[in-house]
Amino acid sequence: MASQPTPSQPDPTLAAFRKSIDNIDAALIHLLAERFRTTQAVGEYKARVGLPASDPAREARQIERLRALAVDADLDPEFSEKFIRFVIDEVIRHHRRQAAGK
Repeated sequence: MASQPTPSQPDPTLAAFRKSIDNIDAALIHLLAERFRTTQAVGEYKARVGLPASDPAREARQIERLRALAVDADLDPEFSEKFIRFVIDEVIRHHRRQAAGK
């Protein structure tokens, strides 16, 4: 029977998994930051030319596209929709603030 790691002896397998998770989390944050920089520019453009903060037809297409990507990636499409809906709602909130001049 394999011995259990002690607090002074971390489990190397678990440590490797956690390092991978930490790297993925960092990449997600950087990707979200890049996405929000781009959507910030979109919001500024929309405010400048008088377009509405949200585009429900585009949002619906994006959600459908990302649900399909989730299925292909073996990820729960419900989770992916909740995640992208949260991101879209946050972007719209920022666009509305930009349009209001705040």
